[in-house]
Amino acid sequence: MAEILKYKDKPLVRRGDMIYYGNPEDPYIILLRVNSSEKVQDLEISKNISIILQENNGSGKMIKKAEREGMYAAMDIAEYWLNDALSYVQ
Repeated sequence: MAEILKYKDKPLVRRGDMIYYGNPEDPYIILLRVNSSEKVQDLEISKNISIILQENNGSGKMIKKAEREGMYAAMDIAEYWLNDALSYVQ
């Protein structure tokens, strides 16, 4: 079985241009949507990314949304939003 990629102890699962970040059993999850990318040598580099904090109860209700340039900036805000939302649950 392939090991799941994690960022700061939370799973990252990619499906096409969508990346889901967070534990599937938690009440909130982050959806990262790659809006644009560019090819640098043999690598596809994400440029513009939408970050969406949403409820993880089947409704997919959006709580917050933003856009950032580059994966590093997107993951920075995603990690903050997800930890903040989960801190109110416990």
